[in-house]
Amino acid sequence: MNHHVNDYDADHESVYDGLLGGDASQWAFGTDFEDPLAGMDTSVPAGLDAAELADLCLRLGDDALVYSHRLAEWCSNAPDLEEDIALANIALDLLGQARLLLARAAAASPGLVPVLPEGSPVPVEDRLAFFRDDHDFRNVRFVEPENGDFAVTITRLLLFATHRLAVLERLRAHPDAVLAAIAAKGVKEVAYHRDYGGRWFVTLAQGTDESRRRLLAALETVFPLYDELLATGVADVRDEVEVVVDQVLAVAGVERPDVKPIGGARHTEALSRMLAEMQVVARAHPLGVW
Repeated sequence: MNHHVNDYDADHESVYDGLLGGDASQWAFGTDFEDPLAGMDTSVPAGLDAAELADLCLRLGDDALVYSHRLAEWCSNAPDLEEDIALANIALDLLGQARLLLARAAAASPGLVPVLPEGSPVPVEDRLAFFRDDHDFRNVRFVEPENGDFAVTITRLLLFATHRLAVLERLRAHPDAVLAAIAAKGVKEVAYHRDYGGRWFVTLAQGTDESRRRLLAALETVFPLYDELLATGVADVRDEVEVVVDQVLAVAGVERPDVKPIGGARHTEALSRMLAEMQVVARAHPLGVW
């Protein structure tokens, strides 16, 4: 055994040299990507406006992308291992939805996709994720703020998933077969997200004095951007969303907070900070492969 180790050491200064090959940029992107829409007819159906379809997919995709990143920040930080895994899985579901939706947006309107140096291996959905500036993102501000404590995350997740589930249920009948299929797949995932958020919301409300105090504080934190979520224009689902939210509030025994909606800028500073962290490797190595 020592003989083999010595032979290896003679050729490599460390065990990592053979992996890097002298070019650390190879760790930026892979080269064996599969098109997430492979096998589907991505032509825009007659009668649909390609730009409007792309915009719809981009808004839904950006919501999922940004919020998945926020939820992923709970990895190793949740109250216990079970919730750590649950939140990570929800983040992965949303990331998968983002990939499909961004790919659909790119196929419908290729001009949206950032142009990279010739030879870049970055697929179109990753170009949209990693090479747009914050002002080009179409997500709602509701998904941008930092997580806060667990009660804030649960409250935001409940409201986001309730709204998204209603939107996806409506989009299952969309005339674009690709978007309809993406929505149908997402409904199954987001139904769990909503139920997970609802169960924990009620648990926190009816738990200890401290958990209830934190939940009430979370409502005050999250609700100022809730109206923007309902008014996105993706689909008019306000009524069905509010019915579900009111039911959960009633079961939890808490009242809807009396807070004013936050107006103003299209995005918060939190998005800029998040994108700077998320995009740094991709932007440093736009031609990188591994």
